[in-house]
Amino acid sequence: MENQRSVITLILFLILTKSVSSTEFDSSEYEEGESHSISFQSSRSEMGDVEEGEWEMVQTKGNQFVVRDQPFYVNGFNTYWLMVFAADESTRGKVSEVFKHASSVGMTVCRTWAFNDGQWRALQKSPSVYDERVFKALDFVVSEAKKYRIRLILSLVNNWEAYGGKAQYVKWGTAAGLNLTSDDDFFSHPTLRSYYKNHVKTVLNRVNTYTNITYKEDPTIFAWELMNEPRCILDSSGDTLQEWIKEMAFYVKSIDTKHLVEIGLEGFYGPSTPQRVQFNPNVFAQQVGTDFIRNHQVLGVDFASVHIYPDSWISQSIADTHLPFIKSWMEAHIEDAEKYLGMPVVFAEFGVSSKDPGYNSSYRDNLINTVYKTILNSTKNGGSGAGSLLWQLFPDGTDYMDDGYSIVLSKSPSTSSIISLQSTRLALFNSLCSKRCHWSCKKKSMFQKVLYHDEL
Repeated sequence: MENQRSVITLILFLILTKSVSSTEFDSSEYEEGESHSISFQSSRSEMGDVEEGEWEMVQTKGNQFVVRDQPFYVNGFNTYWLMVFAADESTRGKVSEVFKHASSVGMTVCRTWAFNDGQWRALQKSPSVYDERVFKALDFVVSEAKKYRIRLILSLVNNWEAYGGKAQYVKWGTAAGLNLTSDDDFFSHPTLRSYYKNHVKTVLNRVNTYTNITYKEDPTIFAWELMNEPRCILDSSGDTLQEWIKEMAFYVKSIDTKHLVEIGLEGFYGPSTPQRVQFNPNVFAQQVGTDFIRNHQVLGVDFASVHIYPDSWISQSIADTHLPFIKSWMEAHIEDAEKYLGMPVVFAEFGVSSKDPGYNSSYRDNLINTVYKTILNSTKNGGSGAGSLLWQLFPDGTDYMDDGYSIVLSKSPSTSSIISLQSTRLALFNSLCSKRCHWSCKKKSMFQKVLYHDEL
């Protein structure tokens, strides 16, 4: 009965907000974006008993995420700085605000950093030396996420210098007397590999001071990410990074067999699939040492990750060609995840910068719509398109952290409505059908018009 009631609540939400009155997700449909947030928050509270019972580890079955053998499609977001904000009493409340706002529009997954190496408010001050105050801040982030029923993808190191990254590991190695010549030595030097492994072991075995649950036992954590956007330009063949992925995926699994693992790739095609490089955004993408299909065939990697930044990869100026690229980029990776990998794929970062020439909020809404519709087209066919994570969600009063991509829901009613509608449609999939039937059952015909109103 509880499950039926939650389904009815969601359907009523669709009807009351007139969210299925059009075949397109045009932002002009949404005149009163705030009403979506309020309605969805209400439906979430009514589903509380069901959600409590389902708070178990996310797993994979074939090309889908599942919880208790029910599908778990993802509409989520990135906010990378949560741990750093939680480390200061004056900004800690912003962590709760982000989760509250995300929950109000139905988002269920957040990706954030579980690293800060050797820099301001560092978690890891030097190899295997940690600041307990900052670690308690990460504990707070995990406990707050659980409170708002949001699962976390925790990334374990950065490719880039922000928050330390592989460059900091190389600095530590150089200070210890190692002969290092490139930041990419991070991937190959055994001492630097041991530094990283020690960090992995420390985080996974951490006992949360707020919940008393060990991280590796906590279903609040959706997955471990080996690295944010790994690249190894020193070896464009991809062999160096491939070996690193093999070693580290195995190592994570040797400590934690319960959680999912993903790499953190941007999704560029490499030398092993010359027939697919046509989908890359530029020639340089083939030369950064990553290889989408080959990398994700490593034992211990559970799902694929892809990022989407045409304004960084193709041209900074807003162009109509960006949207068709996004669609073909996503469809190629969904097809490969189905045909070659047999796993879900999450589009773990996507967005557009307000600093781009020609930017306007309508274009941003169209870009988000393009991503969401492509996900739904896969979802309705039982495909590998398992969800997406917007880059990035901010609360009010954090403009000084804005990299151009931030979205403050209270200031963006049309965007808020689009996000909420996507959450609702994915929640219907999650509630109504098991993985085994792939929407071939009676429920598909019953709700097809509600979800799609003929076609997307």
